Amino acid sequence: MTDSDSRGELVGLTGLDPALLSALVDAIVPADDYPSATAAGGLEFLRRVFAAGEQPVERLHALAGRLVQAAAALGVDPAVATTQVLAELGDDEDLAWFAGLVSIGYYGDPDSGGNAGARSWDMVRWRRGPEGWPTDFLHEEDRTGQVGFAEVGERYDVVIIGSGAGGGAAASVFTAAGRRVLVVEAGRWPADAELVGDHLRTPRAGFGFPPTSGPDAENPRVVQIAGSALAVGPADWRWSNNASSLGGGTRFYGAQAWRFTGTDFRMASAYGVPEGSALADWPIGYDDLEPYYSRAEWEMGVAGSTVGDTSAMHRSRDYPMAPLPAPGAIAPLRAGADRLGMSTLAVPLLVNSTPYGGRAACVRCSECVGFACPIGARAGSHNTTLPAAIATGLCEVVVETRAARIVTEASGRATGVELVTDAAAGVARRVVLADEIVVAAGAVESARLLLASANDAEPNGLGNNADQVGRHLQGHAYFGATGVFADEVVDLLGPGPAIASCDFRHGNDGIIGGGMMANEFVPTPSSNYSYLSGLGIIPRWGAESKTGMARLVRRIQRIAGPVQEVTSAESRVRLEPGTRDRLGLPVARLSGSLHPEDLRTLAFMRERAAEWLEASGAELVVRNPLPALGAGPSGGQHQAGTCRMGDDPATSVVDPLGRVWGHDNVRVADGSVHVTNGGVNPVLSIVANALRIADLAVAGR
Repeated sequence: MTDSDSRGELVGLTGLDPALLSALVDAIVPADDYPSATAAGGLEFLRRVFAAGEQPVERLHALAGRLVQAAAALGVDPAVATTQVLAELGDDEDLAWFAGLVSIGYYGDPDSGGNAGARSWDMVRWRRGPEGWPTDFLHEEDRTGQVGFAEVGERYDVVIIGSGAGGGAAASVFTAAGRRVLVVEAGRWPADAELVGDHLRTPRAGFGFPPTSGPDAENPRVVQIAGSALAVGPADWRWSNNASSLGGGTRFYGAQAWRFTGTDFRMASAYGVPEGSALADWPIGYDDLEPYYSRAEWEMGVAGSTVGDTSAMHRSRDYPMAPLPAPGAIAPLRAGADRLGMSTLAVPLLVNSTPYGGRAACVRCSECVGFACPIGARAGSHNTTLPAAIATGLCEVVVETRAARIVTEASGRATGVELVTDAAAGVARRVVLADEIVVAAGAVESARLLLASANDAEPNGLGNNADQVGRHLQGHAYFGATGVFADEVVDLLGPGPAIASCDFRHGNDGIIGGGMMANEFVPTPSSNYSYLSGLGIIPRWGAESKTGMARLVRRIQRIAGPVQEVTSAESRVRLEPGTRDRLGLPVARLSGSLHPEDLRTLAFMRERAAEWLEASGAELVVRNPLPALGAGPSGGQHQAGTCRMGDDPATSVVDPLGRVWGHDNVRVADGSVHVTNGGVNPVLSIVANALRIADLAVAGR
């Protein structure tokens, strides 16, 4: 397409005069020593975005109308006095959106079209990684074990729904015991090359673009907020995406590998049950999971140190690898913690600090969280537990396939799973028989599957006669603060989190629980723009926004972490039968909200983060805004709780062995069984518990 054709298509899409559109875009990112937005390809970026329907062009139309009206009121030409007119619009929401869109394109990856020659990266001195990154490192996964939908067998010993943290761990246990296993994954098995490089379309970017990894827009969910039901797609954060591809969230996660503490398993006993909550103790404790924590750390590979860990947990083994080298840039944070008398430790990561498990050591690139790791240094189920299962010759994997329902016979015993997929002639369906079924599709989809598996004896869903399936949906609300320093305090070496404190996970006066806090992952330049402008540290547009980016990208530190949420029975997953996905399956309806105690904990922890930055010498500390009550349920990549584990079928979905009440051959092995979700990243607990549940199944329990 020629420049003329491209410009013509953009005019057709936006309906705007080219001179006005160019002036508007260059007022947002003007020229200085570095190119303006149009000189960097900003118009081509917008053409691609609007042509693909990735952003709502109607908002630009609305903005342009107000721009012209404001210009008329001032008596100026909007294409000449654009900056003056934009200043008149003030806090216009559509202007904030469009300025953000132009800017993230300008600071985004060059292949997206708005950062020709990566000149903005030169300006902020950001780089992807070592010389030659990433093409010299890309490799193709061994796809042994993958079968097509038509090649799936009629019967397996075990069918596992989901290939993420829990599903991969379960597959490794069952195959090691000689069981024949089928792993069913709803997403694709994309090559690593497809999942690196694009800064705007990762499942963790949060810019409103559809994630390259999937799922696509034909997989909606319905979110209930303040009495209104809203259909949203995976590009909307309210969809609660935890990634969709082989490996699930472990393909893209930050890989922080924390253990829960003993108190995390007995929150109700430790703190009581606040009014309006459903806080409860787990039916198991730390001692039940400790050997499996150790096993997960060694089988997948964790780099970490127990020095400075104030969680007071006994361990049967130390970590298999030392922590990644601490960047010198964290020295101010270490000194600040010392001034406060606060203990710190290295962040444990499922990332190789040395070659381990046949995988390379981390080279500390700047594209980590949200991206596939091209050299395989970051451990996930796709390159640890699943390959181990496949290597036995007993594991097959089918991708781009959904579990429509768990099939039961007249007695109520589960006999298999109905699978569906796209086919040339429409939707293809088949039933696969199994002796054991393991559900590990993530808290939203695991609950949705059980609810969709109603039978005559359980008309409201499998295991749901007590109306417990889907309740207690939770995730992790995050606190945070950003510090601006006079000197450069980051070197942009990945993965990022290198120093943490566990001093406030519990024992905080008047607070239920607490959380871990650590410095954040290395952000992309687009993400840096989003953080800085969203907090008001730099303007959203104009010359000061651009010079602010150039000066501050290496002068900010962010401290953040998750808090232990107080669960509610009204935060839940239901079926939305009136809305179907592209395969005709009923989609999930999400509802609920954080509890007021969660906001108190967030506020408390936010102050601890701010104090740390102030003690570390930050000239300016900006606290992240707190979420609003009633803004919707908590979910996202740390989703949990919808198939709660317990001792009583009246108040839980699965028993302490992970078995769905009334169905001894159906087990749940993901975060949905979590009674509470800890004040730390939960992936290690998901893997450990899945290993335990699968071990018990193999032992005939």
